[in-house]
Amino acid sequence: MKISKYLHSCLLFELDGYQLLFDPGKFSFAEGLVTPQLFVDVRTIVITHIHPDHFDIDILKSIVELSGAVVVTNSQVGRELDKINLKYILLEEGTHRAGPFKLQAFPVRHELIMDNPLPQMTGFLINNKVLHPVDSMEEKLLNFKGIELLIMVSMAPFANEPTISAFADELYPKQILPVHDGFAKDFFILQRYAAYKKHFDKQGIKFHEIYKVGDGISI
Repeated sequence: MKISKYLHSCLLFELDGYQLLFDPGKFSFAEGLVTPQLFVDVRTIVITHIHPDHFDIDILKSIVELSGAVVVTNSQVGRELDKINLKYILLEEGTHRAGPFKLQAFPVRHELIMDNPLPQMTGFLINNKVLHPVDSMEEKLLNFKGIELLIMVSMAPFANEPTISAFADELYPKQILPVHDGFAKDFFILQRYAAYKKHFDKQGIKFHEIYKVGDGISI
């Protein structure tokens, strides 16, 4: 399984020639470094929640028109898609198959954001190897302790590094792929990722310093 990052929280999963895209939101496309044309071969698109850094209706529509991809999402996002008659598969809890990918979906609580209502958000376990808790660090996620790969928020208005690292330490994945960094300059990302790597090296957890468009890992 190959996982490539397209800025912030936009992730492309590839396995056996099948492409699965998560959260092509506004932050990833803001500077023109990422375009819908990059995803013409995507077969399924998962939208985890309604926040604009994860979901932009015009961007999503453009990718679907180019690729013919199936959209998988929850009911809050679905209500927005209904307004433009964009079809989707409703998935809030349970298992869904997308080609060679097994998506185990479950509701997760978004971390608190100042003066903002919490959205409906869906987390995922992918092929029993990758935990994608999105913007959540709630306690129930520790049931996945020892998972092969954690998709980890690295910086956010709702969290700080001690809180993030403590959550990951307790979850104790074998590897970490950081996301949620699309609002930071490269020099700052490099500095903070070096700090994360130093911390997680001490824990015996492999931290991947991935931030450039299209860079990724294979597991």
